[in-house]
Amino acid sequence: MTLALVGDIGGTNARFALWENDAMRAVQVFATADYTSPEQAIAQYLQGQGLAVGAVTSVCLAVAGPVDGDEFRFTNSHWRLSQKAFCNTLRVERLLLINDFTAMALGMTRLQPGEYQAVREGRAVANRPAVVIGPGTGLGVGTLLNLGAGHWMALPGEGGHVDLPVGSEREARLRQHIQNEIGHVSAETILSGGGLLRLYQAICAVDGYTAKATQPSQVTELALAGDAVAGQTIDQFCRFLGRVAGNNVLTVGGLGGVYIVGGVIPRFIEQFLASGFNESFADKGCMSGYFANVPVWVVTAEFSGLIGAGVALREGSA
Repeated sequence: MTLALVGDIGGTNARFALWENDAMRAVQVFATADYTSPEQAIAQYLQGQGLAVGAVTSVCLAVAGPVDGDEFRFTNSHWRLSQKAFCNTLRVERLLLINDFTAMALGMTRLQPGEYQAVREGRAVANRPAVVIGPGTGLGVGTLLNLGAGHWMALPGEGGHVDLPVGSEREARLRQHIQNEIGHVSAETILSGGGLLRLYQAICAVDGYTAKATQPSQVTELALAGDAVAGQTIDQFCRFLGRVAGNNVLTVGGLGGVYIVGGVIPRFIEQFLASGFNESFADKGCMSGYFANVPVWVVTAEFSGLIGAGVALREGSA
């Protein structure tokens, strides 16, 4: 493959790299708030690499949101993209635009030892789908299919916007409190960076505590310092994540296992490992036995989305 550019654009950060000979190099991270458009950020990236516009004619961008038609509107940022205008501006011959969790799922095929950790032991079934789910700025969900002979396919979707599932009276009270405040409660409403704070505030309101945190990072800091309410919040966050992940396993037949990605869980990994995630993950009534051998891993690899964008270029799939 000739020199290409790959990008992984989320709500907060845009990551770019060069892709050549089936490998990635020269990774840089840009804050989306600092640029008016992806074209502007990419032009800046190319200039920093000593490359003129037009030097890279093949691009794959993993973007946060559903991809359909020429115009793309990023779900959690102000950026907009017209594929035709993008190609004209940057003199690109081939632009492959894929959902960010399509790229993240494909990135799981290149994980290296030390880049993931077992949360739940099991035995992945090679020819069955795997679920990729990740709380970050939003909640991403994807499905990875092993096609055999070293080829893969990722199915895009918007599973982060399903209704938040509840499995106890306590969870129902928390969900109702949040619904009374904002209306519809999706999984992403809670299972995201901002959602962690919203859940903390709901627990404080329902239980009569005075909230100490005003930022998501403060909830994590309080929990790590031993604050009981923040600790309850982390545990409940993990339980909700378990319910959503388990629902996806049932929906797609995900006996290939579950990869938990994104920037939220690694911030409190020890608390996650000790949480009620595994209990709620398999809490499916008559179908609980379905989960007996489904493995779950937390992924700590830094640039899986970028690598997945490169794999997508190789596979030639959207």
